[in-house]
Amino acid sequence: AGASVTVPARRPDKAREELAGIANVEVAELDLADLKSVKAFADSYVSSGKPLHILINNAAVMANPETRVGPNWESQFATNHLGHFALVAGLEPALKAANGARVVSVSSTGHKLSPIVFDDIHFQNRPYQKWPAYGQAKTANSLFAVELDRRGQAHGVRAFAVHPGGIMTELQRHLPKDEMIAFGWIDDSGKIHERFKTVEQGAATETWAATSPQLNGKGGLYCEDCDVAQLTQPGTSRISGVDPHAVDADAAKRLWQVSVEATGLDLFKG
Repeated sequence: AGASVTVPARRPDKAREELAGIANVEVAELDLADLKSVKAFADSYVSSGKPLHILINNAAVMANPETRVGPNWESQFATNHLGHFALVAGLEPALKAANGARVVSVSSTGHKLSPIVFDDIHFQNRPYQKWPAYGQAKTANSLFAVELDRRGQAHGVRAFAVHPGGIMTELQRHLPKDEMIAFGWIDDSGKIHERFKTVEQGAATETWAATSPQLNGKGGLYCEDCDVAQLTQPGTSRISGVDPHAVDADAAKRLWQVSVEATGLDLFKG
């Protein structure tokens, strides 16, 4: 309550329509698949002089047909991870200025679909598969929080990853109805399975990770259902917990270096 909120959006006009009537909200243009757009947004925010106490990296694409962006990057990894990495890098001065900030990256139980295939992140030497591509992008969201927290805490910045739960939104726009029926997400009539959350319920864990005093002095954690997730083993629970590959400190450091080399950006270096 009482927060001033900036909502970056790829389609600002649509965002303004959705947010009409909500106080203390402004909309700005941002396309995470375009690093020039990311830089323009970050530069504008930093030049405003406003500190940034909470940053929620919430944008995502899921299981889309093979798409290339930027320098031939696979679009799910580029949008879901590299764009957010560049955004946080650009907003570093505003995060430091808050003298106590949190960065929440929205991951997913989808991280269980694949670790990061460091030898071929962008599917240049193997056939593109939409679900492994999504899985490694969501793993990247979690690993980013691990290493960002390690680097950022000396500057008053803590980081968390969040699985908001299954929610039916435009995220599923690339999935045919038959596929969602086969997954048990909907029935033949299109009714959504009861395990799915509403948007408001899904936002609860993001808000908790961003604001809860229960997490004071903590960071680098993967959260779900307004709690810290339990560590699970691959092949056990598909819909809850976090697999070890998504919170592995060495993999997080390796991902950071890959991200620096890809974007030409770095942050919290000392």
